[in-house]
Amino acid sequence: MRATIVQAINQNLQNAISLIDGISPEIYTDVSVGPYYSSIGSHLRHALDFFDCIIDGLQENKIDLTARKRDEVISCNPEACKNHIYEIQQQLSSFVGVNTDYLLHVTDNLGQGKVTIMYTLESILAQANTHATHHYAIISYMLQAMKCEVAIEGFGYNPSTPVPKREGI
Repeated sequence: MRATIVQAINQNLQNAISLIDGISPEIYTDVSVGPYYSSIGSHLRHALDFFDCIIDGLQENKIDLTARKRDEVISCNPEACKNHIYEIQQQLSSFVGVNTDYLLHVTDNLGQGKVTIMYTLESILAQANTHATHHYAIISYMLQAMKCEVAIEGFGYNPSTPVPKREGI
C-alpha cells in the first residue's frame, strides 16, 4: 500500500488525539447536545470501529462493517481512545509496502439488509478516513453548541473544501 494513504489517515487520526488533548473528560462524555444526545467519545469510538472492522477482517478477507465492537470504554475514557488510536495508527503503518492488488469482500448494511461489495484495501481505508472526517464535522457542531473552542486546523473539513470557505474550529 502507498505510504501517502497511510500518512493521510494517520494525520487525520492524529487530529482526534489533538481534540482529546484539547478538551476535558467532561466535554468528551457530554451527551447534552441534540438531536442525537451522543458524546464526542461515542462519535470517535464509532469512527474507530470502522477501522477496527477493516483490520479485523483482513486476514480472512471478510470485512464486516456491521460487526462493530462498540467498546464503551473508548466512548467514556479519553485515554483509552487515544491508546486505541495509537494501536490503529501502528497497524496501518505496518501496511505500507504490502501488496494490495487484490479485492476484499466488504459487508455492510445499506438500509435494506446486508450486502457484500468488492473493495481494494486502499479504497475501504479511504472510505474509513472520510467517514472519520464526517464525524469530526458533527463533533465540531457539538463543540460549538457546548461553547467549547478547540483550534485544530481543518478539523471536520474534507481536504477538498476550499480553505476560504472553512470556518469554525
